[in-house]
Amino acid sequence: MRAPRPLAAVVAAGLLAAGCQASPPAVAPERVATIDSEEVRWEEFAAYLERQLGESGASLGSEVLSELFDQFLAERLLLRLAAERGLLSGQAPTGRAAVRRRAVDRLLAQDAGERRPPTAEEIESFYAAHRAEFARPERVRLQQILVADRATAEAALAEVRSGADFVALGERLADDPALGAESGDQGELAREDLPPAFAEAIFSLAPGEVSDVVTADYGYHLFQVVERLPAEVVPLAEARDEVERRLRQQQADRLLVELVEEAHRRYDVSVHDRNLPFNYRGRYLEG
Repeated sequence: MRAPRPLAAVVAAGLLAAGCQASPPAVAPERVATIDSEEVRWEEFAAYLERQLGESGASLGSEVLSELFDQFLAERLLLRLAAERGLLSGQAPTGRAAVRRRAVDRLLAQDAGERRPPTAEEIESFYAAHRAEFARPERVRLQQILVADRATAEAALAEVRSGADFVALGERLADDPALGAESGDQGELAREDLPPAFAEAIFSLAPGEVSDVVTADYGYHLFQVVERLPAEVVPLAEARDEVERRLRQQQADRLLVELVEEAHRRYDVSVHDRNLPFNYRGRYLEG
């Protein structure tokens, strides 16, 4: 079974999709699908759209609505499976959204608990295959002083160039409520993290050097580069937690697909596409 695309990708595709525009049917409670003997009504799918999109989905094309309808039915299938396993705690499968979400989470956790964590070999293999994704560009560690007027900024720059400590000066200026100054460590920043005008000024500085006054719409900056960090690939020792997190996410995605497939095998699904106000072309068309 093909895994449902993430909601953000589905919605993005819908903005480009051509096709019929959805509009609510004349009679809201029409049956649009059946799962075994359980009727699924349009109003339930409309509520799902509102919950996922924050609106009715009326502007989306048929391709996108078909995928969203498949995701909606997959959730209903998982809820039936959760109920069969006694994970609903006495709640009806069609109850509140929070109850349904907890039930599906329990279902995933139950099966995930039976799976082993990624091995050291799997982590190393993933890192080797995705090494380029752990590349970091050249960066600087940066301190700044930000003040509201140019005169204060120029005076601060003169003090620094006369030997004043940049950090201590920034703290002193920030302690004066009349100046409304801000200062502090900005962390590690790459060129793409900065506005182009800032990046040019900052990346021309050597470690310990202070910029000229840099004007912004909201004030006047002084920057000091504390350290320049070369482009590098994050070593495995540092990347291990991220690699393990991504491997666990892959396992969770596969598990979700497997659970939906299991539920689809257990329960008969029929879509009454004539009652849908869009041209349904999803995976459940054949029942």
